[in-house]
Amino acid sequence: MALPIAIALAVMAFAWPAGRISPRDVPVGIVGTGSASQRAVEGLTRQKPGAFDFRLYPDQQAARSAIRNREIYGAFAVSGAGITVLKATAASPSVAQLLTDVGQQLADKATQQMAARQKAAEQKAEEKADGARSPAKAHKQAAAGQAAVHAGSPAKVLVKGVDVVPVAAADPRGVVFSSSVFPLTICGILIGAFVTMARGLARPRHRVLTLLVACAVAAFGVYLVAQGFLGALPHHPVATWAILSLDLLSVSATAAGVIRLLGPVGLGLSAALMVFVGNAFSGATSAPEMLPEGVDHVGQWLPPGAGASLLRDTTYFDGAADAGHLAVLALWSVCGITAVMFGHWVIREGRGTKSGAPASGELLPALPGSGTAVAVRRHAHAHARRHDGDD
Repeated sequence: MALPIAIALAVMAFAWPAGRISPRDVPVGIVGTGSASQRAVEGLTRQKPGAFDFRLYPDQQAARSAIRNREIYGAFAVSGAGITVLKATAASPSVAQLLTDVGQQLADKATQQMAARQKAAEQKAEEKADGARSPAKAHKQAAAGQAAVHAGSPAKVLVKGVDVVPVAAADPRGVVFSSSVFPLTICGILIGAFVTMARGLARPRHRVLTLLVACAVAAFGVYLVAQGFLGALPHHPVATWAILSLDLLSVSATAAGVIRLLGPVGLGLSAALMVFVGNAFSGATSAPEMLPEGVDHVGQWLPPGAGASLLRDTTYFDGAADAGHLAVLALWSVCGITAVMFGHWVIREGRGTKSGAPASGELLPALPGSGTAVAVRRHAHAHARRHDGDD
């Protein structure tokens, strides 16, 4: 009974966020404070309430700088000549496409309003012409009015898209990037399970050293595939490799620490947390602001979500706004390594309490027929090493 429930929950963990993807307080810029910009903000607020968090910028240069610093995903520059959509496909191809669609909707709305005003002006000119007494004068006024209307209003508002931070040319839709991030979680869990359960790694410091080396080597292999063969991580190779290593370490150290403390049950718990919660709520395929409310914060506090965001910031945005994600990965790594290093003390104390074994130097009861108690002293270090090797 438990297995079907677990499978159903796993499917829901991945399917529910994907089925509820929609913009929620996505930070977007508006260039200028003119009437056209105000009308655009009011129209989007009515049409998509709660979808965008608008921020005003004096010019396009300031908006571009905010995009590069990861303060906003894009911006709209509205003017009489048309609408310019500033976007960053490297931040999120799905959000960039959303901004393009919204920009086209704004242009269509402005075109409709222009056509309505033009039609009203034509009707007004016709009414004035009908009220004139002289037919020749009426014809002349109507012609002048129509000419003024057509000359003063363009036929259609145009949209121009500018990609401020484009994604890699070899990965135009960002599919390779997200496909490279998801397997890191499973690989990290496998590394943690192997290091913890390997009989040849008896000492905790050997396990930690093996974790560090395995994550570094695995991250190098991931980088070779993602960039060397697929070209999805084009910038800052050393920093990208370091982030991949830290991402793997945060997952593998956590898994190893939980397994160290709880035994085989820890493998299932760490896999459920990192895969079915961390990967599902990471927002790597869209953006955290596109996920249901609350889920976005949960995903960014777990290694898969924080690792994907940090990798994106490092690869395309020169490390902008990466301090929080870096702190999350470091925190999980330190907690996992601490559990690996000192978890055997907790296990040994728990086993000693449960078994009621006599402490070192305690007098054992007299053996039958001996008449005297026998003092047996156990070597504490040897006892600890034997338990450490068995765990």
